Amino acid sequence: MANPQHEEEESKSVVSIASTSLRKSRKSKRPSWFTPKRLLLIFCMINLVNYVDRGAISSNGVNGNLAICRNGRCKPATGIQGHFLLNNFSVGCLSSAFMVGLLVASPIFAALAKSVNPFKLIGVGLSIWTFAVTGCGFSFNFLSILICRMLVGVGEASFISLAAPFIDDNAPAAQKTLWLSTFYMCIPSGYALGYVYGGLVGTTLSWRAAFWGEGILMLPFAILGFVMKPLRMKGFKHDESNEALTVQETAVSEVQGALNPKDRAVSMKEDVTNSTIHKPSKPKIATKIKNHLSRFMKDMKDLLVDKVYVVNVLGYVAYNFVIGSYSYWGPKAGYNIYHMTNADMIFGGITIVCGIVGTLAGGFLLDFMSNTMSNAFKLLSTATLFGAILCFGAFCLKNMYGFLALFAVGQLLLFATQGPVNFVCLHCVKPSLRPLSMAISTVAIHIFGDVPSSPLVGVVQVCITIFIIMLLKI
Repeated sequence: MANPQHEEEESKSVVSIASTSLRKSRKSKRPSWFTPKRLLLIFCMINLVNYVDRGAISSNGVNGNLAICRNGRCKPATGIQGHFLLNNFSVGCLSSAFMVGLLVASPIFAALAKSVNPFKLIGVGLSIWTFAVTGCGFSFNFLSILICRMLVGVGEASFISLAAPFIDDNAPAAQKTLWLSTFYMCIPSGYALGYVYGGLVGTTLSWRAAFWGEGILMLPFAILGFVMKPLRMKGFKHDESNEALTVQETAVSEVQGALNPKDRAVSMKEDVTNSTIHKPSKPKIATKIKNHLSRFMKDMKDLLVDKVYVVNVLGYVAYNFVIGSYSYWGPKAGYNIYHMTNADMIFGGITIVCGIVGTLAGGFLLDFMSNTMSNAFKLLSTATLFGAILCFGAFCLKNMYGFLALFAVGQLLLFATQGPVNFVCLHCVKPSLRPLSMAISTVAIHIFGDVPSSPLVGVVQVCITIFIIMLLKI
C-alpha cells in the first residue's frame, strides 16, 4: 500500500520542479535590457561613427596631397596620396571602394536575417568594419588600403539593412518617422564631423592614427552585438522562442516522469531508441546555399513587382544624384559665378545645417500629419518639387546673398524627404522583406545616384563647352 505522506512529499517535489522550469522559460521571455530609446541611441552612434569614417577619408588631413614645388619652394607630400604617391583617380577610388563591399554584402546580410539572429549579424559586420578601418591604418601600399576600404563596405552592409527595421518596430506609433529621421540625421552630421576629425588628427598626428581612432570608437558596439539579448524583429521567427517552448515542454515531461516512475523509465528507453534510429540528418552546405539563393530570388521578385517600392526607390536615386552633384560641383560653381573665396566652407556649412534641421523637420512634419503612405508621398512630392525649384532659381540670381538664402531653403526642403522616403521603403513591403528593401534601396541610391553623379555632370559640362565653342566658330 502506498504511503500517503510519501506521495504528498513527491507531489510537492513535482510542483517545485515544474515551477523552476517555468520560471526559466519566463526568464527567457523577459524583454531585452535595451529600451527603445537606448536602441535608437546605439544605432545613431554606430551610424555617426560610420559616416565619420566617410568624412575622414575625404578630408585633406587624411586624403592629403602630393609634394608641390613652386618658385623654388616645395610643400611636402601629405596624407594617403602623398605617402603612396597616388594620382587623383586612385584617391577617388579609395573614397568609393566601400561600394564594392556594400553591393556584394547587403543582400547577403538581408537574406541571412531570416534565419540568423540579426544582432549577431550586426556584431559580425561591425567586427569586420573595425578590422577593416584598423587595417587601413596599417596598410603598406595602395592595394592593401583599397581592400580594407572594400571591407568597410561589407561591415556597413550588415548595419544599414537591419537598423531601420528595428527602429521602426520599437518607435512609438506617433513618432516613427521622427525616429527614422533622427537616425538618418547622423549621415550629414557624421560626415561633417569626420571631415573635421580627419583634418585635426591627420595633421596633428598622422592619417594612420585617424583610422585607428575610428576602430577604437566602433569596437564596443561590435562587442555589444554579440553579448546583448536580441529584440524580436517583426516578420521573423528566431531560436529564442523555440528555446522557451522547449523549456516548457521539458517541464511537462519532468512532471509526468516524477508522477509515474515506470512511465519515466519507458520514456527514457523510447528516447534512446528514437535517437539512434531516427537520427536527423543535417542538410548539406550546398543545399543550404541553394535554399538561401532560391529564397533570395523570390524575395527580389516580390520587391521588383511592388510598384510603390520601385517608384519610391527611383525617386530616391534621382534625389541622391542631384545631392551628389551639388555637393561636388556646388562649391566650384559658387567660386566661378560669385567669386567666393571660401566656397568650400560656405557650401559645407549650409549643407550640414540644412541636413540636420531639414531631416528632423521632415520626420516631425509627417508624424504631425499622421504617418501614412498617402501623406508620405504628398510630403515627398511637395518638398522635392519646391526644393528643386528653389535650388535651380538660386543659381539664376546675380546677388550672392540672395543665392545663399534661396539655396539654403531649397536644401532644407530636399533634406526633409529623408525620413518619409525611408518610411515608405519600410511600410510598402511585408515585414519579412524590410531588411532586403533597405539593402537594395541603399545599394541603388549609391550605384545609380551619388557615386556616378559627379563624373557624369562633369562629362555633360565638357560636352556643353565643346558644343558652345563649335557654335561660336560657325
